[in-house]
Amino acid sequence: MKKIGSRLLMLSCSVNLDNSEQVRDYIVEHKRWKNTFKEAVCDAYQHYLDISGLSWNHPIFQRRRRLPNILSREQIALVKGEANPRDALVFSLLEEWGCRPVELYETRVRDVDLERGINSIQTAKWGLLRLTERMNPSTLAMLKTYLAIHKRGLNERLFSSMNPKRMGEQWIRAKKRAAQKLQDPTILKFRLYDLRHYFATMLYHKTKDILYVKEKLAHRNLINTLVYTYLIDFKDDEFTVRVAKTVDEACQLIEAGVEYVTEMDFAKLFRKRK
Repeated sequence: MKKIGSRLLMLSCSVNLDNSEQVRDYIVEHKRWKNTFKEAVCDAYQHYLDISGLSWNHPIFQRRRRLPNILSREQIALVKGEANPRDALVFSLLEEWGCRPVELYETRVRDVDLERGINSIQTAKWGLLRLTERMNPSTLAMLKTYLAIHKRGLNERLFSSMNPKRMGEQWIRAKKRAAQKLQDPTILKFRLYDLRHYFATMLYHKTKDILYVKEKLAHRNLINTLVYTYLIDFKDDEFTVRVAKTVDEACQLIEAGVEYVTEMDFAKLFRKRK
C-alpha cells in the first residue's frame, strides 16, 4: 500500500487524478519510465479509480522480456568470500532456498526446522506457503552458529536488521570487492536477485521437472518458469556411473543422491555429477 500511495502522490504532483484522460496521456508519454514501471503506476491509479467510482481506458504496455543473468557456483563463492559471516549466510540462504530477499527478511525463527534443514516460506506475491529445499550441511551449521550468537525469539525475524534494501547494498559491496580482487568486471553485472535465478536453473537441471520448479518458485504462469530450461548449457558435464542389480543397491544409491537413468541387461543404471 505504501508504494501505491507514493505513486499516486507522484502522479498528483503533475496531473489531476480525477481527469483519467490526462493521467493516461501522462503515463503513456512519459519517456523516462520503463513499461514495467508504467504498468505499476497504472495499477496504483486503478486503485484510486476503484475507490472513487471512476473508470478509464487502461493502457496496455508490451513487456520486454530479458533473460536473467546466471552466476556460476564459483562466482557465488567468490562474492560470499568477500562478505562478513552474516552476509555470507544471507547470500547462501537466498541461493539455496530460492526465495526473494523480502521473503527471507520476513522469515521468522519458528519457520525454520533446524533438524531437517528446511524452511517454510510465505511467498511475497501470492501469500502461498512453500517448503524450501534442504540446506547444505555447511549452511545449516552457519545458521545454527548465527542463532546461537544472536539470540532470537520464535516470533522474531532471522535477520531483523537486514531488510531487502540492506541485503542489496551488502551484495553490491561484496561483489565490488570480489571483482576488484580478481580483476573480473563481469561479476559486477550480477544482482542479488540473480541468486534466485541460479537456484531455479540448478533445480531444473537436477530434477528436469519444470512443474516442480514452478511450484518451488511459486510462479502462477508456467511461461515465467520455462526460461530456466535453457539458460545454461550442461553438455560438458561429467558423470560417475553406478550400477544396481538389487533393490537394496538401488535404494542405497538413491539415498546417496544418485540419479536413476535407465535399465539395461536386468541392471539399473545411475549417474552422479562429478
